[in-house]
Amino acid sequence: MLQQTQTKTMLSYYQRWMQRFPDVHAVARASEQEVLKHWEGMGYYSRARNIHKTAKLLVAQFDGAFPEDYQTVIKLPGIGRYTAAAILSIAFNQDYPVVDGNVERVFSRLFDLREPVKAKESQSFIRNTAQALLPSGHARMFNQALMELGATRCLPKNALCQECPLAIFCESKRRGVVHLRPVTAVRKPPMPIEVALGVLMDDGRVLIQKRPDEGLMAGLWEFPGGKLEKEETPEQALKREFQEELGIVVAPIRKLTVIKHQYTSFRVTLHCFLCRLQAQTGFNSNNSAFGPRWVTAAELDHYPFPAANRKLIQILSKKPP
Repeated sequence: MLQQTQTKTMLSYYQRWMQRFPDVHAVARASEQEVLKHWEGMGYYSRARNIHKTAKLLVAQFDGAFPEDYQTVIKLPGIGRYTAAAILSIAFNQDYPVVDGNVERVFSRLFDLREPVKAKESQSFIRNTAQALLPSGHARMFNQALMELGATRCLPKNALCQECPLAIFCESKRRGVVHLRPVTAVRKPPMPIEVALGVLMDDGRVLIQKRPDEGLMAGLWEFPGGKLEKEETPEQALKREFQEELGIVVAPIRKLTVIKHQYTSFRVTLHCFLCRLQAQTGFNSNNSAFGPRWVTAAELDHYPFPAANRKLIQILSKKPP
């Protein structure tokens, strides 16, 4: 959960997760939809799907126990070099260095690295140095101490150098450039995306559809709609998307709201409309577990939705259309 998510944001999700899934067997028994629902709001949903896949493998192949061999761990879904090192050093005290953003910042300042911290040369230096400094048999404490140092003293801004136990060795402090380290590459501005969504009601139910099982926010549910094409109005996009994806002709009745949501690499603006069904040319919504379906307002809480769609649900619950 701490991959790409801050601790203060993660904690409430972790507590809710552990109440529902106290062990690997509980995760393995759950459906993917339930796992995604308990992850809803944190984003990067591939993390949740990989946890689910790994839990099933652990139960099927290791009787629910976690393996202690690096080559076995690294092959589990969603576990790369960083996560494998974190698990093996912290859980099993094996001599693997853990390099997260906090450790990168500490080493960048300690050794005054003048190249971007994510550059190949910088990453190689940090990992090799961490491995060389790691005291054999004490990886658990060493790795957690380094991460804690970065999280509580060697802060991204306003570093508390006067409280740092390594200040006497810090080359950046000696040169007076702590505020300039680590060097970061120029980030691309988030790409703006405009999307039209339709709230289609019929006999007290609303139409939702499931996203594909691969790609961005895979497996989540959403209100039908899609991206605006060049020189297309939200109303035109909405009609086109309903027709192309669902074989449904709709008429936007009125705009419900405009929702803006920031993701890591893009910024989405959702134009949300209340729609009326005009014609249906051939989908059966309840025949497929992966297709569109009609649900009641109360049932919306049973499905995992992307954050921006969940905002719309909250608005609808306060002011039904």
